[in-house]
Amino acid sequence: MPVIKSTSKELDLLARLMRAEAEGEGELGMLMVGNVGVNRVLADCLDFRDVRNLQQMVFQSPGGFEATTKSYFYQRAREQDRRLAQRTINGERFHPATRGLWFFKPTGDCPAQWYGQWNTGRYKSHCFYAPTEADCPQV
Repeated sequence: MPVIKSTSKELDLLARLMRAEAEGEGELGMLMVGNVGVNRVLADCLDFRDVRNLQQMVFQSPGGFEATTKSYFYQRAREQDRRLAQRTINGERFHPATRGLWFFKPTGDCPAQWYGQWNTGRYKSHCFYAPTEADCPQV
Protein backbone atom coordinates (compact mmCIF):
# COMPACT_ATOMS: atom_id res chain seq x y z
CA MET A 1 0.00 0.00 0.00
CA PRO A 2 1.45 3.40 -0.95
CA VAL A 3 2.70 5.68 1.83
CA ILE A 4 1.75 8.75 -0.24
CA LYS A 5 -0.85 9.34 -2.92
CA SER A 6 0.35 9.83 -6.45
CA THR A 7 -1.02 10.16 -9.95
CA SER A 8 0.56 8.62 -13.03
CA LYS A 9 1.95 12.06 -13.91
CA GLU A 10 3.50 12.42 -10.46
CA LEU A 11 4.99 8.93 -10.68
CA ASP A 12 6.64 10.01 -13.94
CA LEU A 13 7.96 13.18 -12.27
CA LEU A 14 9.53 11.21 -9.44
CA ALA A 15 11.00 8.67 -11.87
CA ARG A 16 12.51 11.45 -13.97
CA LEU A 17 13.91 13.16 -10.87
CA MET A 18 15.48 9.96 -9.58
CA ARG A 19 17.12 9.30 -12.94
CA ALA A 20 18.34 12.86 -13.43
CA GLU A 21 19.78 13.13 -9.92
CA ALA A 22 21.37 9.70 -9.55
CA GLU A 23 21.40 7.55 -12.67
CA GLY A 24 25.19 7.33 -12.44
CA GLU A 25 24.85 5.78 -8.99
CA GLY A 26 22.76 2.85 -10.18
CA GLU A 27 19.38 1.64 -9.02
CA LEU A 28 20.20 1.88 -5.32
CA GLY A 29 21.33 5.49 -5.67
CA MET A 30 18.16 6.30 -7.58
CA LEU A 31 16.03 4.59 -4.91
CA MET A 32 17.68 6.73 -2.24
CA VAL A 33 16.80 9.90 -4.16
CA GLY A 34 13.23 8.58 -4.29
CA ASN A 35 13.32 8.08 -0.51
CA VAL A 36 14.27 11.72 -0.02
CA GLY A 37 11.45 12.83 -2.33
CA VAL A 38 8.81 10.71 -0.61
CA ASN A 39 10.08 11.82 2.81
CA ARG A 40 9.66 15.46 1.79
CA VAL A 41 6.01 14.82 0.95
CA LEU A 42 5.48 12.99 4.25
CA ALA A 43 7.22 15.69 6.27
CA ASP A 44 5.18 18.49 7.77
CA CYS A 45 8.19 20.22 9.23
CA LEU A 46 11.16 22.46 8.55
CA ASP A 47 11.37 23.48 4.86
CA PHE A 48 8.59 21.11 3.80
CA ARG A 49 5.45 22.38 5.58
CA ASP A 50 3.82 23.35 2.27
CA VAL A 51 4.87 20.27 0.30
CA ARG A 52 1.92 17.87 0.16
CA ASN A 53 2.41 16.04 -3.15
CA LEU A 54 5.11 14.93 -5.56
CA GLN A 55 4.51 17.80 -7.99
CA GLN A 56 5.11 20.36 -5.21
CA MET A 57 8.13 18.40 -3.96
CA VAL A 58 9.87 18.17 -7.34
CA PHE A 59 9.42 21.85 -8.16
CA GLN A 60 9.73 23.33 -4.66
CA SER A 61 11.36 26.74 -4.78
CA PRO A 62 13.53 27.57 -3.03
CA GLY A 63 14.97 24.29 -1.91
CA GLY A 64 14.14 22.14 -4.90
CA PHE A 65 16.34 19.98 -7.07
CA GLU A 66 19.02 21.20 -9.44
CA ALA A 67 18.08 18.48 -11.93
CA THR A 68 14.85 20.31 -12.81
CA THR A 69 16.96 23.01 -14.46
CA LYS A 70 18.60 20.53 -16.84
CA SER A 71 17.18 19.24 -20.13
CA TYR A 72 17.90 15.63 -19.13
CA PHE A 73 15.17 15.84 -16.48
CA TYR A 74 12.57 16.62 -19.16
CA GLN A 75 13.05 13.40 -21.11
CA ARG A 76 10.21 10.90 -20.94
CA ALA A 77 10.21 8.57 -17.93
CA ARG A 78 11.47 5.08 -18.69
CA GLU A 79 9.49 2.07 -17.46
CA GLN A 80 12.39 0.79 -15.32
CA ASP A 81 12.59 4.20 -13.61
CA ARG A 82 8.83 4.22 -13.03
CA ARG A 83 9.15 0.84 -11.30
CA LEU A 84 11.85 2.19 -9.00
CA ALA A 85 9.78 5.27 -8.20
CA GLN A 86 6.77 3.09 -7.37
CA ARG A 87 8.89 1.11 -4.91
CA THR A 88 9.69 4.27 -2.95
CA ILE A 89 6.07 5.44 -3.09
CA ASN A 90 5.11 2.03 -1.71
CA GLY A 91 7.35 2.66 1.29
CA GLU A 92 10.60 0.80 0.58
CA ARG A 93 13.44 2.56 2.40
CA PHE A 94 17.19 2.36 1.87
CA HIS A 95 19.93 3.42 4.27
CA PRO A 96 21.36 6.07 4.51
CA ALA A 97 18.32 7.80 2.98
CA THR A 98 15.74 6.07 5.22
CA ARG A 99 14.76 9.30 7.00
CA GLY A 100 16.68 11.65 4.72
CA LEU A 101 15.29 14.97 3.59
CA TRP A 102 18.45 16.24 1.88
CA PHE A 103 21.39 14.99 -0.12
CA PHE A 104 24.23 16.61 -1.96
CA LYS A 105 27.45 15.76 -3.75
CA PRO A 106 30.46 17.27 -1.99
CA THR A 107 33.89 17.62 -3.52
CA GLY A 108 35.43 15.72 -0.59
CA ASP A 109 34.21 14.03 2.58
CA CYS A 110 30.67 14.42 3.87
CA PRO A 111 30.42 17.18 6.46
CA ALA A 112 29.04 15.95 9.81
CA GLN A 113 26.28 18.56 9.44
CA TRP A 114 24.80 20.36 6.49
CA TYR A 115 22.62 23.41 7.24
CA GLY A 116 22.25 22.12 10.78
CA GLN A 117 21.13 18.62 9.78
CA TRP A 118 23.11 15.49 10.65
CA ASN A 119 24.80 13.25 8.13
CA THR A 120 23.30 9.75 8.02
CA GLY A 121 25.84 8.34 5.60
CA ARG A 122 27.17 8.37 2.11
CA TYR A 123 26.33 6.31 -0.95
CA LYS A 124 28.87 6.66 -3.74
CA SER A 125 29.12 10.42 -4.37
CA HIS A 126 26.06 11.61 -2.41
CA CYS A 127 25.89 12.48 1.29
CA PHE A 128 22.49 12.13 2.99
CA TYR A 129 21.10 14.23 5.84
CA ALA A 130 18.12 13.70 8.11
CA PRO A 131 16.38 15.81 10.74
CA THR A 132 16.16 14.72 14.33
CA GLU A 133 13.00 12.89 15.30
CA ALA A 134 12.09 15.82 17.54
CA ASP A 135 12.30 18.24 14.59
CA CYS A 136 10.40 16.03 12.17
CA PRO A 137 8.57 13.04 13.66
CA GLN A 138 6.54 12.31 10.48
CA VAL A 139 9.55 11.03 8.55
